[in-house]
This record gives sequence, C-alpha cells and structure tokens, in this order.
Amino acid sequence: MRAALVFMRGMLYAPAGPMTTEKKLPEGRLNRFVRLAGLGARAGAAHLLARRGDASADAAAHVAEVLGTMRGLAAKVGQMASYVDGFIPEPQREAYEAALRSLRAAAPASSPAAVRAVVEEDLGARVDELFAAWDDAPFASASIGQVHRAALADGREVAVKVQHPGIDRALASDLENAGMIRAMVGAVAPKALDSRRVLEEVRARFLEELDYALEAERQRYFAGVHRGDPTIHIPEVIASRSSRRVLTAELARGATLEEAAARDERTRRAHAEALWRFVFKGNLVGGMFNADPHPGNYLFHADGRVTFLDFGCVEPLDGARLEHGRGMHLAALRKDEAAFARHAALILGTRGGRFEEMSLAYTRRCFEPLFRAPFRVTRAYVTSLVEGVKAIKEQILVKDSGFVQLPPGMVFLNRLQFGFYSVLARFDVEVDYAAVERAFLREAGLLE
Repeated sequence: MRAALVFMRGMLYAPAGPMTTEKKLPEGRLNRFVRLAGLGARAGAAHLLARRGDASADAAAHVAEVLGTMRGLAAKVGQMASYVDGFIPEPQREAYEAALRSLRAAAPASSPAAVRAVVEEDLGARVDELFAAWDDAPFASASIGQVHRAALADGREVAVKVQHPGIDRALASDLENAGMIRAMVGAVAPKALDSRRVLEEVRARFLEELDYALEAERQRYFAGVHRGDPTIHIPEVIASRSSRRVLTAELARGATLEEAAARDERTRRAHAEALWRFVFKGNLVGGMFNADPHPGNYLFHADGRVTFLDFGCVEPLDGARLEHGRGMHLAALRKDEAAFARHAALILGTRGGRFEEMSLAYTRRCFEPLFRAPFRVTRAYVTSLVEGVKAIKEQILVKDSGFVQLPPGMVFLNRLQFGFYSVLARFDVEVDYAAVERAFLREAGLLE
C-alpha cells in the first residue's frame, strides 16, 4: 500500500459535519485482506495517473471509502498522510487530503440498534434508563468506535463513545495480516528492523485501544498532570457510564484545526503554546506520551484554550528513556550540543558509524524549536523531517553503516515529529517553545 493511504483515529467532539452513513463492518481476515489488496492496486494506479498529469480525485475518494468502511487497523494504517506534510507525493496531495478530510468528518457508522446493544450489554441497563436523552445519530465516527450525544439525569450533556460492534474481531484479523502492519511500520521505521519485536509493540498498543476502561484511567491521569493549567482542558470521565466498550465523558465543543488556523496571530500562538505544553509536560513530567497527534483530537477555543480528546494510544515513558529524554530537552534548553548528542546516542543505542551520524543529526533537527527558539514550525520544516527519515532508511542496508535496531518503545514516538509538528505547522506562527518548557519544568522541580 502506498503513502496515499491515511491514518484515521481521532474523533471530533464538535458540531457534526455531513451525516455519517451506516456501513457493515467486514470482520473476516480473508475478506479484509482482499479489500486491502484491491485498495493497494487502486492507489498504485492513481500514482501512475498522477505522474502523467491526470486527476486522481476518483481514486482518492475510493481509498477514503474503503478505509472508512473497514475501520480498525486498516483505517489507521493510512490517515496520517492526510495531515502529515511530505507523505503524499505532491501531484496527488491535494486530491487525497481533500478526500480524507471529508472522511474524518463523516466516517461510516454502525447501526443505532447495534450500538444500543453494545451499551446495554456493557452497562447492564437499557439506554433510556442510563441516559435522560440519547441521540441515535452519531456526531463522530472513526476506526474503533463512534460518538453519540446524550444527557444524564442531572442535565449534564455528555459524549458517549461506543465501540463498533465486531471491531475486536476486525482488529484481530488485521493484526494477523502481518503485511499490513509492516506497511504501517515501514512509513516510520526501517525495513531492516527486528520485525517480530516491532510488530509485537504495535500489536500491544493497538489492542490496548480496545480497552476503554484503560483509556478512561489514562484520561484521568492526564487531567491530573495538567490540573490547574487554564489553557488545557480534558473532559471529565463519567465512571458510572463507562466500561470496556463504552466511554462517557462531558461533552466538549470547539473549533477544528482548520478553523483555528484562520484566527489572529495572538490566538494561534496561544494554541501552539498549549499544544506544546500538553505534549511535553505529559512526556517529561507525567512520564506518558499520548501517541495520537491526530487533528481531530483537539478542539480550539476563542480564548486560546485547547480541549484534548482521545487517550487510547498512550506510550509509558520510564527508566532510561525518561532519564535521557529529559536530558535531551534540558541540553537543548541550555544549547549544549555535546550533552544533547550524548543523551540522544544513549536513548537510541547507537554504536558509531554513518547510521549514528545521520540518526543524531536527524534527532538534533527535530529539536530545532528548542535550540532556535523562538521558532516557527512550518510545513516545509515537517517535510524535511519526513525526508530525513527516508535518507536514514537508505543507509540501513549499506555495509558497515553501524545500523542498530530501534530500541523498545520508540516506534510510536516517531509519530510525534510527523503528526504533532504538522499540527503546529498549520498555525504558522513564531513561538518561544523554550520558554514554555522552562516554565513547566521549573514548576515540576526539574529545572532550577
């Protein structure tokens, strides 16, 4: 499958776009594999057409339709390219991004009866007994579940996220199709990696996303890490209406990334600062990395605040990774190039040679927003990071390059530079990210 396939994870807690359409979820391994094989052929044909200058809008719409209907890992494998600069070849970029933006707003949904059955089975009561009001029409639908508006007996409006019926079997089928996972891993990691270990890491993270009880726990944890920050809002989880397949939280409303990117410079800067604080305070202070920087996971408010959603894909950071991660950030704030390179080499486990040289240079470039603060994250900058990874991958098969396997836990961290920085680039504003970091590190006692 080509880079034109896109990653779809986030759910937009905001006014609905076009109505979602009901689609039966294909669950069987063979059925899903055949659909993906056909999709790969279609995307390849689109690539050839684009090279000849022909339009690829029809092929892009087909990709969006198939991925949306399949949901699960199939939808995840691709949608990153709809917002990560540099993934889709330039001749195809506009057509694919347009098709996949529309899919984010109106993904295929599961039927009302099937969704009600999941809620009632998991929570042990009828929907009309659990909620004072319930809207059968979802206002968001994505790869794992869909979201419905509801109200509690005390009048509070809530968003109820319910897993698509059969999604556990569909995801299990996808995980058995190892080639599909390798396609996803190949977008962010070298093919010479220890594929068995990497696939197990991917498998573990995605299976966790089926456990909404774990997601609720992590959502509460992140809320605790950022408690007291007036610019960061994390919706409150309603524990009495949540379970393994149902997650209920206070309803949040706000602007989309596209809408927020059109605001004045001061507000855009406030949004970018809040995003940076959320990500890196979570990493460096909280020891948790929210590995899903999807635009639909953020809602933007006119006063600069940001609401953060979706805590299903979270990577714990501890031990040496946390120690050296903090060391890299502190070195960048001091502009200490030698200390930064030392911590980077330790966290990457490199052993010299051309591979280490290129890996450290790439990692250093990822930290430009701190070393050169104030810094404007641009789409061209993000594209250069994607190209940097491609250049490193080309060196892996070179004899005596010094290649080493990616350390455990690093696969999902690669999504930060591609996804999160692409979101920041949409604001196109200069920000003193170093000052933002110094403030929360001092507050946490990690910086004098």
